[in-house]
Amino acid sequence: MAKFDKIQVLAKIAAAPMVPVFYHKDLEVCKHVVKACYEGGVRAFEFTNRGDFAHEVFGPLVKWAAQECPELALGVGSVVDAPTAALYIQLGACFVVGPLFNPEVARICNRRLVPYTPGCGTISEVGAAQEAGCDLCKVFPGDVLGPKFVKGLMAPMPWSKLMVTGGVEPTKENLEAWFKAGVFCVGMGSKLFPKEVIAAEDWASITAKCKEALAWCNV
Repeated sequence: MAKFDKIQVLAKIAAAPMVPVFYHKDLEVCKHVVKACYEGGVRAFEFTNRGDFAHEVFGPLVKWAAQECPELALGVGSVVDAPTAALYIQLGACFVVGPLFNPEVARICNRRLVPYTPGCGTISEVGAAQEAGCDLCKVFPGDVLGPKFVKGLMAPMPWSKLMVTGGVEPTKENLEAWFKAGVFCVGMGSKLFPKEVIAAEDWASITAKCKEALAWCNV
């Protein structure tokens, strides 16, 4: 069962509107990265379902985070079908994110009050996802759609809560552009976790980068 429900998760993201997106097959590396982000102020972390047996890493990570990062909502990303969503929810996922919108995933998540953030590339897709109970929709791929898409959507649909992923960078210019356009939060992956930083086990730099990025998100 999820440690935090939909209302609690959305409140955490609103307070710290940057969601790190990360996957590694090594559980210990994941622990270090999650802890570094948590110490940097992150309160929602997306573990992506991208490797073989990824769920076998996620289960122990959830149990560890419950003790070491008590206020962290740990969710799962890259989910495209209902069975996968159900598997991760059973393992304790506090939220589910996907690159596309699947109504069957929405049904699974709504039943358990777990927020589902589907990837949407058109205004009609965002509208359909909202009708299915998706409070937070993901604008994806962000580097293709750009801040102008967000601004254009928010004009006729100002109630929308949007998370953008893809094309988000931990720089003042990039983050300010997205938030001025109207996003609710951003998702950030490789730019926040360069391969050389992970290889060097430089966890402190990840913490510092998270603090810096969150400060720009809250301007």
